[in-house]
Amino acid sequence: MTLKIVHGWKDLSSEERGAAVALGNFDGVHRGHQQVIAEAARAALALKAPLGVVTFDPHPRRLFRPSEPAFRLMTIEQQARVLAGMGVDILYLLPFDFQMASFSDKEFVEQVLVEGLGVKHVAAGFDISFGKGRTGSPEGMKAYGVQHGFGVSIAEPVAGKAGDKFSSTSVRDALRDGHPETAARILGRPFAIEGVVRRGQQLGRQLGFPTANVEIIDYVVPRLGVYATRTRLPDGRAVPGVANLGNNPTTGTVETRLETWLFDFDEDLYGQVIETQLIAFLRPEQKFDSIELMVEQIRRDEAQARAIVAPGF
Repeated sequence: MTLKIVHGWKDLSSEERGAAVALGNFDGVHRGHQQVIAEAARAALALKAPLGVVTFDPHPRRLFRPSEPAFRLMTIEQQARVLAGMGVDILYLLPFDFQMASFSDKEFVEQVLVEGLGVKHVAAGFDISFGKGRTGSPEGMKAYGVQHGFGVSIAEPVAGKAGDKFSSTSVRDALRDGHPETAARILGRPFAIEGVVRRGQQLGRQLGFPTANVEIIDYVVPRLGVYATRTRLPDGRAVPGVANLGNNPTTGTVETRLETWLFDFDEDLYGQVIETQLIAFLRPEQKFDSIELMVEQIRRDEAQARAIVAPGF
């Protein structure tokens, strides 16, 4: 069964109602989020109900703190792919607007979860809060479940062996500090930037290392610098490479973007959507005194990246 995306909670069909759902923001779908979804999956199996994930679009922070820097760990499309791979049947995208923000916890449960989605079970994290003023709590959700006849399970906090806290904030901090490996441990997979390949200055192609350029739009911005990468193409192929994430100070400052040189690859990707995983941080972005010095360093970056993502080639 393929994942079905449902926008909103009103006027749903019978097939779109009656799921056992995981409730939360799930930005990154990290290993803590996966615990919550696993709780919902167990309930869905026992109840012979669809497995659903209920989240908000846009993220509530966009409404309440619109001037803050970009912070997302994934696009909706990336989120949907990860959830589909976990066996989720329905992704409910609830529009987070001023109407939604005005709902009390009681109104949210009764109007959205009960009347709208007709949930049979709700799984949530230990730190769940919901409703205007964040008055809803795990204990409150359990009480609403008893009142309205749906099950509730609350996932316990989890952390990695290295003490990594499984949270979206921890992932963002690791990326901003230049530690993609730490982010990957928390996420359960490498952090990846997805976007449409745009035409750049074409300088890389002239110098012998053509790059696929993707703008950083709504993502958290990791530490600027050079990364060993692995890129998923539209046809599913994964191609190793090396990328510069930054503003290109040597050849002319631009908006922050990811410029990826795909190793042993020479195909036209302009206008196509690619997804590039940041595997390892190699060095900070720097400004060179000449193009020749820049090229010498890029060749050293290539060798280092190949040793990480394409050993033996």
